Amino acid sequence: MKTLFSLAVFFFFSVSLLAQDTLRIMHYNLLYYGVVTGWCNNSNNDPDDKNVHLRAILNEVKPDIFTVNEIAASEAVQNELMQNALNVGGVNHYRKAMLRNQAGSDIVNMLYYDSRKLRLKKQYTAQNYLRDIDVYELYYYSNDLPMGDTAFVVCVVAHLKAGSSGSDADKRKVMAENTMRWLAPRFASENVLFMGDFNLYSGSEPAFQTMTSYNNPEISFIDPIGQGGEWNNNSFYAGIHTQSTNSSNDADGCKAGGGMDDRFDFILISDEVRFGTKKVRYVQNSYKAFGQDGQHFNGSIGSGNNGVVSAQVAQALQQMSDHLPVILDVSVDKTLDVNEFSPQTFMAVIQPNPVANKLKLSYYVSGSARMQLRLMDIYGKVLNTFALQSQPGRNTFETDIQALRTGIYILQLVDDKGNKEVLRLIKSN
Repeated sequence: MKTLFSLAVFFFFSVSLLAQDTLRIMHYNLLYYGVVTGWCNNSNNDPDDKNVHLRAILNEVKPDIFTVNEIAASEAVQNELMQNALNVGGVNHYRKAMLRNQAGSDIVNMLYYDSRKLRLKKQYTAQNYLRDIDVYELYYYSNDLPMGDTAFVVCVVAHLKAGSSGSDADKRKVMAENTMRWLAPRFASENVLFMGDFNLYSGSEPAFQTMTSYNNPEISFIDPIGQGGEWNNNSFYAGIHTQSTNSSNDADGCKAGGGMDDRFDFILISDEVRFGTKKVRYVQNSYKAFGQDGQHFNGSIGSGNNGVVSAQVAQALQQMSDHLPVILDVSVDKTLDVNEFSPQTFMAVIQPNPVANKLKLSYYVSGSARMQLRLMDIYGKVLNTFALQSQPGRNTFETDIQALRTGIYILQLVDDKGNKEVLRLIKSN
């Protein structure tokens, strides 16, 4: 009987573990992987050398979903990456999506995934102006899949137009608008990640505003770290800059110089992922520019000490590409349901943040509740209080804060039982 009991306990815990998992998502601009150009060639961008660096990086991150920009439009090259950087050292579970290239570009996007956990259901092309924006619909490969119980994750992978001119910004906006129009009737209420090298210099750019404040709010995306702002060459955002990994002195003619001073690379998330209403939930504080310690503003990421990765990995990041990868984690809980939330676990997000004029707050509660929103200064003095009558599910609140001085404030959302969520609000000019 003791043996049978032990087996029963083991089976119970095995099933419990299968019901919950964490997926690591990684996006990376690979800088002309497998492509020879007049400035990137086999002497300064050799795929064999890049594979060595990429293996060191991937071994640290161990992604379950790995999406990339700037890989050659060649099945052979894409398979080479999988066999020489992912399926190495006894690993053989990574698979890839199919090559599509409606725009006919020399560099394309690709998705790789851990086939032990995920399967690719379908892939699409959302738009092909300048470059394809690819959409990959994945599902969680669970033991109870035959009974129809699973979770879906949709990855939208974009490489928006580069350049700092107004014309370049307009083209990025067109690509973003095309994609949002395509997504709206198909995935408006799904777990969607919008990732890629967006080549954005500011959170006020039309492309970013299109993605985060779309006219159909059901498909708008959230920056998980709420760090909209003027990112370009601004040391305030040194901890989230993703480009360039090399200073001018270290650039080799292929990689851009100038040092770490731009936030070009993103993973944005849908409301469903932020609030976990469709069995997939963003893990708080998991979003990172991998290898970014905030101490290399306008410098090379591998110079001196790096406070978050080893010297070997920092050097690999510097040599592999002129971008840093971005990562985040999501939890998959197939038993997750709206009814499982309680007022003690309500969640809120300010989007965008910093805020210039109008504060926009989204928050999720499990049931009807009377709530208070308190606006306080950093010393805890209450500046304003708003009464909110909240309904089950997603709620929104907007108010004008133009009269506030520039600086940092505290928002405290409190329900009628005293449970609260505290958020930092950055007021900009």
